Amino acid sequence: MNAPAHPVVAELRERIQRLESGPARRRTTLPFGVKEIDRRLPGGGLALGALHEVAGGGDGVIDGAAAALFAAGIAARTRGKVLWCVTRQDLFAPAIAQAGLGPDRVIYVEAGDEKSLLACFEEGLRHGGLGAVVAEVARLSMMASRRLQLAAESSGAIGIAVRRWRRQTEAADFGQPTASVTRWRVTALPSTPLPVPGVGRARWQVELIRCRAGESADFEVEACDAKGRLAIPSDLADGSGEKEFRRRRAAG
Repeated sequence: MNAPAHPVVAELRERIQRLESGPARRRTTLPFGVKEIDRRLPGGGLALGALHEVAGGGDGVIDGAAAALFAAGIAARTRGKVLWCVTRQDLFAPAIAQAGLGPDRVIYVEAGDEKSLLACFEEGLRHGGLGAVVAEVARLSMMASRRLQLAAESSGAIGIAVRRWRRQTEAADFGQPTASVTRWRVTALPSTPLPVPGVGRARWQVELIRCRAGESADFEVEACDAKGRLAIPSDLADGSGEKEFRRRRAAG
């Protein structure tokens, strides 16, 4: 007769089983409301009770801001308060509000370092009373991401890791495996042209570069509106957006 497993071993086995069975379980999803995107995501939307990663398509501030606004738009479409964890005091709240995430919904936490930030991120996901938890992180190990994924599963909240780097050498960490359900990259594009002088609605190239139980894809979209919603530009509504992006990328 086999001896009972040590409690620590039993707990680890349970966690591994939960991770491995994740895609098979029916998850509640948060649709983008854009059929071109939602049809690429298992369940027709972004999985709730899960961890997701977002990064800027380049190393500049503009792409980094686009990634943060993309995350804000997702959080804006959830219910309840949103916890936003940072290590730097450079988050521009008015821009977050323009993406649909008003100041009355956001609780900001400033952590002294990455270790403290990850602890706040995990604790927020375990809390159970939040719609979303966003954290700006430079590095995300497999072990840390597994803890965050399990915390999100336990509460049903959506976790969004916005990847930011202080040094260029840290950017390579974004390519390392993690337990995140999806991984996105957002690049700023020229704004939507107007028939009169002025600045049109911002455009982004949004790349779904990893999707558990799904496939990668890329989309040209108009940036989040005041309700956190994306849109396919009218001149690309015929579905040519992805082909055009691939053409540009090949030409570059």
